[in-house]
Amino acid sequence: MMADHGDNSKFHDKDKSHKCELCQKSFANGRNLERHLRTHSGEKSFKCDLCVKSFGTSDTLTRHYRSHTGDKPFKCELCDKAFAQKGHLHDHFVTHSGKKPYQCEFCQKDFSRKSYLNVHVRTHTGERPFECQLCDASFISNTLLHEHVRTHTGELKYKCHVCNKSLSSTGHLNEHMRTHTGAKPHECQVCRKSFSHRSHLNGHMRTHTGAKPHTCVICQRSFSHKGHLNDHIRAHAGDKSYKCDLCHKTFAQKRQLHDHIVTHTGEKPHKCEFCQKEFSRKNYLNVHVRTHTGEKPYKCQLCNTSFISNSILNDHLRSHTGEIKYKCHLCQKSLSSSSHLNDHMRKHTGDKPYICLLCPKSFVTGSRLKVHLRTHTE
Repeated sequence: MMADHGDNSKFHDKDKSHKCELCQKSFANGRNLERHLRTHSGEKSFKCDLCVKSFGTSDTLTRHYRSHTGDKPFKCELCDKAFAQKGHLHDHFVTHSGKKPYQCEFCQKDFSRKSYLNVHVRTHTGERPFECQLCDASFISNTLLHEHVRTHTGELKYKCHVCNKSLSSTGHLNEHMRTHTGAKPHECQVCRKSFSHRSHLNGHMRTHTGAKPHTCVICQRSFSHKGHLNDHIRAHAGDKSYKCDLCHKTFAQKRQLHDHIVTHTGEKPHKCEFCQKEFSRKNYLNVHVRTHTGEKPYKCQLCNTSFISNSILNDHLRSHTGEIKYKCHLCQKSLSSSSHLNDHMRKHTGDKPYICLLCPKSFVTGSRLKVHLRTHTE
């Protein structure tokens, strides 16, 4: 058996004698090499007689025909779901097995397919082998190149059957469809919160892990989301591109503008089902609800204390690190959190926003109001 195996190996080595001079890849026969060369030349000699599309191989044309006929010959034996392409069936199997045998040597991230790993590795190496023939842009995958080319041609290939909106890629169409269905297929395994996009789940997971992979090159401050970093960089540049239409005040962040607009409208559309308290933003309501349910999903990795919000966790972490981040511009006193700074500033301004509804008294902080309320109930 060993000898036979050796002979087979020699046969296969000899069999791949047709080498591409452009990328050195080898093939078993001339026909396969000829088909491969079209990926370099861009030649697409196989034309669909049902639409205007052309393809580099007859196999690709055959797969394309199924998009017209609806034929799905590849069926999953576990759930009977069917697919037009064998590769799509292979991808689907992973949802049952969860197996990801291909690991990135740079960051140890796992992938279900070798092709996914190959594209990912280019994010580390900087390799961009797919070049646009209309401009100097290059990309890590052929899919991204095709989507980019549509920015030149204006082609919007994928149409939503619900609202007829056209989109440039299947990925964008799938994400758009969830705005109609409300589907949130990506669930956090820590707190069970669900999201419509994988990227939103990845960003949410950082609220549990504390990871902040996006660092400002100017001041080295780190952020959990790329969008937050972009907003922060605008603060350095003095860019305040978000303008209030009511008073023309400008802001560096879209979120800051949204919060500001509420000061004009007074709108609080999000109501607590437990106590009917109203909030201007959904995330404020989410944090508040946890004061009723007792849920504390944000855990300190240094002492196992848990908190109802990520901001309170971050304030707590400074009790371990000794970091004093917030400084009063009037007396230079340093404080560990923005809320402590706000409380402190009222000592200068005399502002007492916490009003007792049972008597005329008002207080600088909410905690002092709570202490006072006991004098009415005792």
